[in-house]
Amino acid sequence: MYTLYYAPNTCALASHIALEQVGAEYQTVRVDFSKNEQRSPDYLGINRKGRVPALVTDRGMLTETPAILMYICQSFPEAGLAPLEDAYALAQVNAFNSYLCSTVHVAHAHRMRGNRWADDPAALAAMQKKVPQSVAEAFALIENELFQGPWVMGERYSVCDMYLFTLAQWLEADGVDPARLPKIADHRLRMAQHPVVSKIVAAELAGH
Repeated sequence: MYTLYYAPNTCALASHIALEQVGAEYQTVRVDFSKNEQRSPDYLGINRKGRVPALVTDRGMLTETPAILMYICQSFPEAGLAPLEDAYALAQVNAFNSYLCSTVHVAHAHRMRGNRWADDPAALAAMQKKVPQSVAEAFALIENELFQGPWVMGERYSVCDMYLFTLAQWLEADGVDPARLPKIADHRLRMAQHPVVSKIVAAELAGH
């Protein structure tokens, strides 16, 4: 039995979708960001980073979305959510997910989590002002260079699709028009209609 600590409208959605997709036996614990529960002593005792997702396994706790997604892929190889048999293709999956984690998500975080990097109000305002440009540029690279189609890695549906869908949910709030990204917009729509994805999105909105 796995335990996934998550919060709605966060990158934890990708791991939540993956667990459901592979048929894992798991439970979820919602971390209420509106009450700052991610900084509570109880949660920090579980995850000192004070963020989500956190996945408790029988061998310990895992954090960071790319690591959790790959753990799920390797724990349930029969699900085929990553090309485990092909070292180069697997490295491409890891490279894509690392880009989402280290660049795309960080660009997005400058809109509401600028205090991770600065305290000066002028600096925070400057970071927020930059978000539409930085996020748009990151997604344009995905649209034009990295997205193989019809899925991120080509014909094979993978954890990359779950992760891209999760971050693409935030485009409008980040000031980016999805109409400028037709491949990503189409992908987001198809993902939203996927039965597992729609089930988990609804469950998170309901607090389950």
